[in-house]
Amino acid sequence: METDVFPRQAVLTSQARKKLNWYLWGTLFVLPELILFFIFLWVPIFKGIVYSFYSIDFVDGNQFIGLENYLNIAQDDLLFTSIKNTLYYMALGILLGFWIPPLVAIAVTELKYFQGAARIIGYLPSAVPAIVLYGMWLWFFDAVGPINSLLESIGFTKVDFFSSQMSMISIVLLETWQSFGAATLIYIAAIVSIPKDLYEAAEIDGASIWRRIRHITLPSIKTLMVLLLLLQLITTSQGFQAQLSMTDGGPNNATLTYLLWINHTAFRDLDFGKASAMGSLMFFVLILLSIVYNLLQRRGDKA
Repeated sequence: METDVFPRQAVLTSQARKKLNWYLWGTLFVLPELILFFIFLWVPIFKGIVYSFYSIDFVDGNQFIGLENYLNIAQDDLLFTSIKNTLYYMALGILLGFWIPPLVAIAVTELKYFQGAARIIGYLPSAVPAIVLYGMWLWFFDAVGPINSLLESIGFTKVDFFSSQMSMISIVLLETWQSFGAATLIYIAAIVSIPKDLYEAAEIDGASIWRRIRHITLPSIKTLMVLLLLLQLITTSQGFQAQLSMTDGGPNNATLTYLLWINHTAFRDLDFGKASAMGSLMFFVLILLSIVYNLLQRRGDKA
């Protein structure tokens, strides 16, 4: 009996050493990336939280002021305006842009011919560089641009795409055009992975294409739609690039989102302490959204 125990212990020890070596080498390969990730992401985040309690002055030095920056944020009239615009921007992104990728993906997967070409054409807007994108859509939305020229030629009046009522809608339209292709490919991959036996059985039972979409396709991608919805909410809550490039928050602060307000506070007003406090508040809100996203993603993986 004792002679059998020693070989088993030797085998277990050897396996433990191999696993330890495997984890060690894996950690060594990932370590440089973890170090860079910590230095360039988490260190600035921690410094931003610390600086939110200071009055930042590069000449006379920083001065600790406690919660004064947070009180200034609460008393600023732009707080309500920026939050309202951000929520409006997020809602428009859902109403105008969220439903397009799944609808396009379903339409593409139902095509019998030219599916590959449709996927390439749909993804092309995502490959347009941002500076080209904004310049192109500034021309599209111009008073004498192609859209207004077309509307005028068919008897409609011109649209002021940069008015207080239309500016945010215009930004959502251009961003939907630019980003729907990548989301469409994700939906196509999910739809293609649905077992074909379900569709074949539905066709044998005489189900129409609308019934197949309603009872097979949509329930199968429901979890993915929820995850992408939450991811879109996280992304749009940080929107500022298009607002900065197209309207700079105008007209009359109609497109001033919360993150754009942070940008203006830091680099236009040079109030880095207040901007750090604003960023810290947004950081904690995004952490909560990320936790919800991860919980939903795990639930989707289990399902």
